[in-house]
Amino acid sequence: MSLSLAFHGAAECVTGSCALVAFDGGRFLVDCGLFQGSKSLKALNYDPFPFDVSSIDAVFLTHAHIDHSGLLPKLVRAGYRGPIYATRATRDLCEVMLADAAEIQEGDVAHLNRRNQRRGVDPVEPIYTVADVAPTLRLFQTVKFGELIEPLPGVQARWWPAGHLLGAASIEVVVMDDGKPVRLLFSGDLGSGHQPLLPSPDGPVGVDHVILESTYGDRVREDLTPEARRRILTEEVRQAKAAGGPLLMPAFAVGRAQELILDLLAVMRDAPELAGDIFLDSPLAIEATDVFLRRGWNVEADENPYLELRHAPRLHYLMRPQESD
Repeated sequence: MSLSLAFHGAAECVTGSCALVAFDGGRFLVDCGLFQGSKSLKALNYDPFPFDVSSIDAVFLTHAHIDHSGLLPKLVRAGYRGPIYATRATRDLCEVMLADAAEIQEGDVAHLNRRNQRRGVDPVEPIYTVADVAPTLRLFQTVKFGELIEPLPGVQARWWPAGHLLGAASIEVVVMDDGKPVRLLFSGDLGSGHQPLLPSPDGPVGVDHVILESTYGDRVREDLTPEARRRILTEEVRQAKAAGGPLLMPAFAVGRAQELILDLLAVMRDAPELAGDIFLDSPLAIEATDVFLRRGWNVEADENPYLELRHAPRLHYLMRPQESD
């Protein structure tokens, strides 16, 4: 068969998702993620791509999380000029998340180079910089859930809701191989579709091969309803209030932070004696919240459940470190 599939990340580890599909008519990537975690994994980000960047015709992006999208600016820096297909929400989240990732890399490398200079070690370059993000965003072409497109001759693709993050998708790809269609499904990261925040995961039937994320494949997660989750959160808030101090809640900036604040607002509505000010002190989370306000419409729920964040009088955004202090 001329059709081939190679993994260049998220294989024997759970980060740096990147799959290369090659067939007689071309080559495309599904995701191009940053390696995160241990030093040995992070070091992989500095290696040259293990494929010829000039041979890649298109990129299909499942969602905006950095372990799936974070090396796109490096790909563009290496000469890629083809389209990057993604949902509109994924594209808008990438706008803030890739810029944030670039700023972190620039800052980390500047700190490392100051140490290297004192030790007489040659300076290193960041994987990419903020200047690489805008050219990357210009390559995005947005798709709608359920829309069948032909990104390359001999290839059809369709994005299905994955219920994992705003805009997150599983991608169905049909590739012509020796005159016969081969149907692939790239799951991306799957969620449970917490109503009314995200649509339920969906996908096609009758595919020939499923390429499935298995990060949490070895555990059974407790299936908590939103009501059960809020009962647990209510008790945490109640204990913090009884202790007389603030409740510090670390949360992922994109997706989890917005969900958590909605839960806190619901807790305070149901138990007014627990009401208090909420301070969101992550610039990335604040910028991402704006994307959720613009792109958070859930067709299944027939509403944008994140709109409550726009007019919550108890919610305060802290953009500067001094404000957080």
